[in-house]
Amino acid sequence: MDKRRPPPSRKPGADSKKRKDAPTDARPGNNRVSSKRVKFQDARNIRSQPADAALDDGKLDLLKFISAREYEVKALESSMRKCKAVNSTRVFQQVPRAMRRRTASHNVKRVPKRLRERARREQIEDNTPTVEARKRRPRTTRARIRAETIKRLEALAARKKKQRADKALKEGRDDSDKPVAVVARAPRPKIRRNMLNEPPKVASKFKKRQINKTWLPTHLWHAKRARMTEPAKPLWRFAVPLTPTEKCYRSTHRSSGQKGAVVWDMSYMSTIGLYGTDEGVGRVLKVLGLTQEGLWGPRGQKWRAGLRKWSGMLSKQKRESRRNIGPATIVWNSEPPLQSADESGSSETPRRQRQLLIRTHPSCFLELFQELVKLCKMQSPQLHVEDLRYEIGSLELTGPGSTEALLAVLKPYHDKPEAEEPHGCILGSLAGVTNPASLPKDAFLSFSVKDPRLSYPPKKVDVPDEGSPHLLNLLTKWPVEEKLKPFALFDREARHKASQLPSQKSINRRKGSNVPGKAVAATPADPPIPIMLLTSRPALGGQAQGTWTLLAPWKCILPIWYSLMHCPLSTGGNPRLGGLDEQRQVAFEQGAPWFPADFPATDAGMKWELNEREKRKRDWDRRPKGKRVAWESLDLGAGRKGEVGDGLACDFEHLFGLPRHIPSSTPVSSEQDADTMEVDPPEEAEDTTANSSPPTISLASVNQQTKGTFDKLAARGNTEPPPQNSLLTVNLTIIGRGVAKTCARVYRLPQDPAMTAYPSTQTEVPATIPPPGSSSSLPSNLRQQWLAEDPTAAATKNKSRNPRPPAPPRMPPNADLETRKRLLAASLLTSALPFPRPPASSKLDVGGHPLCPGEEDLIGFVTTGDYNLREGRSTAVGALSAEKAVETVRSAGAREGRLCVVRNAGESVGWLARWEVV
Repeated sequence: MDKRRPPPSRKPGADSKKRKDAPTDARPGNNRVSSKRVKFQDARNIRSQPADAALDDGKLDLLKFISAREYEVKALESSMRKCKAVNSTRVFQQVPRAMRRRTASHNVKRVPKRLRERARREQIEDNTPTVEARKRRPRTTRARIRAETIKRLEALAARKKKQRADKALKEGRDDSDKPVAVVARAPRPKIRRNMLNEPPKVASKFKKRQINKTWLPTHLWHAKRARMTEPAKPLWRFAVPLTPTEKCYRSTHRSSGQKGAVVWDMSYMSTIGLYGTDEGVGRVLKVLGLTQEGLWGPRGQKWRAGLRKWSGMLSKQKRESRRNIGPATIVWNSEPPLQSADESGSSETPRRQRQLLIRTHPSCFLELFQELVKLCKMQSPQLHVEDLRYEIGSLELTGPGSTEALLAVLKPYHDKPEAEEPHGCILGSLAGVTNPASLPKDAFLSFSVKDPRLSYPPKKVDVPDEGSPHLLNLLTKWPVEEKLKPFALFDREARHKASQLPSQKSINRRKGSNVPGKAVAATPADPPIPIMLLTSRPALGGQAQGTWTLLAPWKCILPIWYSLMHCPLSTGGNPRLGGLDEQRQVAFEQGAPWFPADFPATDAGMKWELNEREKRKRDWDRRPKGKRVAWESLDLGAGRKGEVGDGLACDFEHLFGLPRHIPSSTPVSSEQDADTMEVDPPEEAEDTTANSSPPTISLASVNQQTKGTFDKLAARGNTEPPPQNSLLTVNLTIIGRGVAKTCARVYRLPQDPAMTAYPSTQTEVPATIPPPGSSSSLPSNLRQQWLAEDPTAAATKNKSRNPRPPAPPRMPPNADLETRKRLLAASLLTSALPFPRPPASSKLDVGGHPLCPGEEDLIGFVTTGDYNLREGRSTAVGALSAEKAVETVRSAGAREGRLCVVRNAGESVGWLARWEVV
């Protein structure tokens, strides 16, 4: 018998259907879809009684009418409950949007625990295949070898367990379980003076993964929630979280400036301890560039006494000039009381022994450490340096809720902190501060706190009004000088005791025997955790958010991190996770240059730029020829062809005429460059001939200039020549709708024939007609065209001069209609222009935009650029030639001299911008 369905009727009518009928086979597998559809339809149907159910012999019966309506109301409620129960949405669609994953519908472990049972039930009902990592077949050779190794180790462990059980059975004792592991206390770290520290010892199961890198204290937490650096390509010898797995660009912008908080694990930042006499430490710091009078005079007394911190750029002497090393933060330990001659038993005046911490970036740590060791050995009495990289970790917080989160997590260890450690009492009084920048400049606090696990989970803090008189009085007086004692974070013994925290199991047992909801009291088994809280202000100032930096022992970072990430804020939610990309984003929105990417004049910035060039080159090579920029065929107008310099780099070699970097045949990894790369050419390289090979890295001769040095050079009447091959870090603001990207070219405005020529561009007038591709073929009024693009300058000029608009031409008495239209259009165009439009013969443009200036007007490159959510326009951070910048400001003035043209690499259209020195 043929069981195939008959063909549908060709005649249009009631029997014709668009959808096919359900299969007639009654087997569960074939009828699963139809039964599910019937279940949905039954849940959505609302049963009702006929109208004659309330009638009795044609008359309305009140009791029957009420019972009929009651039946219909109950049927409606039942249908609503069924529709909610048989909803078509699955479990993974009901979790927060940030937690959704495409594989959640196949793996129940991807959804929260409260929904896993329902997810398993849905998978069974819908016959959804379950995905489990342990049962999945390995796809690569490495995964197969790892799976086989795990299988062999499990078999070995089972065999050893069976042997122990058999041995215990023969001896007549019950010892089948594993032996109790004895937890040994961590040994006290060795004192390594003038030597590099070793990474902490890790568990044996994680040892292979940390052969060439070190994990942060919160690595296991980050590895599940953030994208990390590649295992074979760590960053600065650390596995650094780059960005969270969820989309967070706009949410990070809101949390860092409007409401909420963002937290980073910055334990990869390096800390150095410097110990010695007061005079010797002062001499070392002055050699490192701390020569400001305000630091060593009366104004710097609080800094030297351990009441303020210092943040700035350290430098070293290199041949005839100074070269920057990198940014650093220096904190002195509070001064101990001096012993008199009678108490010490000696008539000689005792020398004060001082301690200070230097916190710097890991990319420049080795350079700074070697310089410190060299300088300390030259002092008498000799100083010593200690590497504290793996002994002190750090966290950073920013946002309006950052202070609130710290108050909820950090509880002073002593019951009366005003007597033992007054800084802990001051922190408790900061409730209501929504911006760390409102604290005194360079202020910091140092005290001891309890283990955050004793009061986990943290509770919400009652936030008072920020403008309360008590809070304003505290911020004005800032009483940190009272009862000041040496800070415990400088003490090696205190750091070692804080690292020996009790286990989580013991704390859970104490919580179980405690009253629910009450914090566990600290006992002598809970050591105090010494911490230090540093505040920093943004580069732009104003309403921008400041930053809290929390320093604590390395092994105490993880419990503090867990409490911070689960801290409830008064504005709702918890602090957000931040990675390296979010750190760059916040710095960019605040107008602050980010180290090392925005400091190409340092060795660390130079290495970063070379690594970025290689990445861009690899990405450019992967694209097909039809979808990548052809640099040699780029049309810049006026007959100019080809990109200026290397389009995939901030080509400072082209800007200064230096030898170009030649990449080696074996690439140097980011974790090895700090130890093996040669950053300076040899001393005899200055006398080499032109036939010799160029130095390994040509940018080693480029220096960095500060804002103060630039202002002195650009002042009126100053004829001192600016330094050669020096860079200036600036902020660029695009005037208009353009968006500047990284590696964009920055030009100064072209020279006007009526102006005095730039000193560096004075050339002889050519005797012949210039070729089409030369800069002389540009229109003579190109500078006026770019000045006309500035609406603020045009408005200021019109307002100052108050020009009277030209009178429209009179219409001829016998003019026809076409002539009247032409004259009217000409009068409207003339009155609408801020400047008279140049003649058509001298106006060349690219898509309606003025041509970009010539190559001789190139003054720098954009190191970081994008659309700024905080400013609502495009901004950028760039590096300009200090020599050309000074010449431009001297010739054109402070206003027009700071105007420039920004053109993205591979594009022919430029945008007017204004730069300011950072």
